Amino acid sequence: MRFVDEYRDADKARALSAKIASLCEPGRAYKFMEVCGGHTHTIYKHGLEDYLPETVTLVHGPGCPVCVIPMGRVDDAIHIAEQPGVVMTSFGDMMRVPGGRGSFFDSMAQGARIRMVYSPLDALKVARQNPGDRVVFMAIGFETTAPSTAMTVLRAAAEGLRNFSVFCNHVTIIPAIKAILDSPDLRLDGFIGPGHVSTVIGCRPYEFIARNYGKPLVVAGFEPLDILQSIYMLLRQLAEGRSEVENQYARVVPWAGNVKALQVIGEVMELRPYFEWRGLGFISHSALRVRDRYAVHDAERLFDIPGVRVADPKACQCGEVLKGVLKPWECKVFGTACTPETPIGTCMVSSEGACAAYYNFGRFSRERVREATR
Repeated sequence: MRFVDEYRDADKARALSAKIASLCEPGRAYKFMEVCGGHTHTIYKHGLEDYLPETVTLVHGPGCPVCVIPMGRVDDAIHIAEQPGVVMTSFGDMMRVPGGRGSFFDSMAQGARIRMVYSPLDALKVARQNPGDRVVFMAIGFETTAPSTAMTVLRAAAEGLRNFSVFCNHVTIIPAIKAILDSPDLRLDGFIGPGHVSTVIGCRPYEFIARNYGKPLVVAGFEPLDILQSIYMLLRQLAEGRSEVENQYARVVPWAGNVKALQVIGEVMELRPYFEWRGLGFISHSALRVRDRYAVHDAERLFDIPGVRVADPKACQCGEVLKGVLKPWECKVFGTACTPETPIGTCMVSSEGACAAYYNFGRFSRERVREATR
């Protein structure tokens, strides 16, 4: 299968592993952050750590859109869903995300009308079919999914569907990376840049990382060889004394991004002054909201939302995992009280969460049990 099998070739992976080892300076340790949760799952699903020298450490970043939603925003969404005549619609990976008052599934059990959809257009269809209801779409995601939300708002406006609105929780990746770079908790040598986000924003927005912080970044694809090659490219930059933005995922990511998608986001949405991220706190200009001209489709204007901040459970250390300070297995409740079936934190719920990746692929401790070979 083109663009899949050739990126999972074991012989090529071993060859890349040898090149990576040859670039590592004796006595030096390297720490790279894979920003995107999709990369984290590829790393542990395919055992890529086994291909890396022990001096190369990968840490996980805040690139999981479900994981970074604070508990208070989940409670706000549940509050909207409990209003008379409201049908809340949501992607499936939000259904089990815990808030202070439980999850969407818990609210459904108590009578709230919450429906799972595969796209905002599905939610718009629900609004067409139920003109007497107020249909709200729980909009989440980085710049990857923001264009589809924006296009749906434009279509709702064109059709005059005033019973459709979005509860906008779209976040932007660049301020989060800057917050990590400014954090005293973590020292990084470089970044494996997010692939999906970069299909929309391109590579230029990352240039400040190399220019101002002296850290290389390589935008990477999601197959095993993509990630190994991006690590090789990072190490090559460091060996040559360079700090640049490079595009390993050029077969998908244009350097300038998707201009049309960026235009539609700019038409419908604008930056918020600030937004709370789980684990990172309030970050200025790090999220999007619906512009005034589309206020009729903005749930935050249509409903009286409590907006109360909710502290994470004391036992949950999702915040430290999202910042790359802790590995999931270092959390006290990982794999015991907190599992995908009984999650305490968002990192165990999402399909891109680091804790879910570690749990699903058997990473319960620092030591990895290598498969026996004959």
